[in-house]
Amino acid sequence: MKHGQLASKELAEFVRERAAIEETYSKSMNKLAKIASNGSTLGTFAPMWDVFRVSSDKLALCHLELMRKLNDLIRDINKYGDEQVKIHRKTKEEMVGTVEVVQALQVQTGHLQKSKEGYHAKCLELDRLRKDGAPQKELEKAELKSKKAAESFALCIEKYNRVGGEFEQKMSESAQRFQEIEEAHLRQIKQLIKGYSHSIEDTHVQVGQVHEEFKQNVENIGIDNLIQKFAEQKGTGKDRPALVGFEEYITVLAPEGGKKSRAKAFRIPGLVWTQANIFLLHLLT
Repeated sequence: MKHGQLASKELAEFVRERAAIEETYSKSMNKLAKIASNGSTLGTFAPMWDVFRVSSDKLALCHLELMRKLNDLIRDINKYGDEQVKIHRKTKEEMVGTVEVVQALQVQTGHLQKSKEGYHAKCLELDRLRKDGAPQKELEKAELKSKKAAESFALCIEKYNRVGGEFEQKMSESAQRFQEIEEAHLRQIKQLIKGYSHSIEDTHVQVGQVHEEFKQNVENIGIDNLIQKFAEQKGTGKDRPALVGFEEYITVLAPEGGKKSRAKAFRIPGLVWTQANIFLLHLLT
C-alpha cells in the first residue's frame, strides 16, 4: 500500500513537469507570433506574415489548453492520493486481528521450539541414564520428567496448530483484501493515465488541424494573389492617362495699323483663356 501512495506522488510530479513543458512551449509560440506580427509590411511577401502569426497563435492556444488539462489532472491525482491515505488507514484498523494472530503465532513458534528442545533434552538424559545403568529410582524420575516434557511439547504443538489455523484464515482474508485494494488502485491509476493520454491525443489532433490549415492557407495564397494585392495597395488607379496630342504654337503679336488680330487663341485642354489671359501672356513674353 505504501508503494501505491508513492506511485501517486510520482505520477503527479511527472504530469506537473509535462504541464510546465507545455506552458513554456505555449509562451515560446506566443513570442514567435509576435515576431511574425512585426514582419515587414513592404513587398509582395508581407501578407504571408499574417498566416504565420495566426498559425503560431493557434499553436500557443493548443499547448496552453493542454497545460490547463494537465493541471486539472494533477488535482485529480492529488485527490486520489488523499483518498488512498484514508483507505489505507481504514484497512490498517481492519487488519488489527491479523496483526494480533501474527504476533501470537510468533510467540507460539518460540514456545514450540523451546518445548521441543526441552523434550529432546529429557529423552537424551533418560537414554544416558539407561546406558550408564543408573538406579531404578533415578530412571523412574527421569522417565517422569521425559513424560511431562512430551505432554508439554504435545500441548505446544496443539496450540501452535490452532493459532496457525487462525493465522492462515486471517492472512487469507487480509491477502484478499490487499489484492482488492491493489486492483482498485491500479484501475484508478490507469484511469488517470488514460486521461493524460486523451489530453495529449486531443492536443495532437488540434495541432494537426492547425498545421493543415497553415498548409492550405499557404497554398491558397497564390503568387498572382500576392502580386495583385501589392498592386492594389501601392497602385495609383486603374484608368490609363489620356493621350496628349501635339498642338501648334501660335504667336500673339500686335497687328499693323492698330488693327486687332483675330488670331485663334492658344488653348490648353481643361482651361478657358480670356482676353486678359492673352494680354498677360503677351506681357510675360
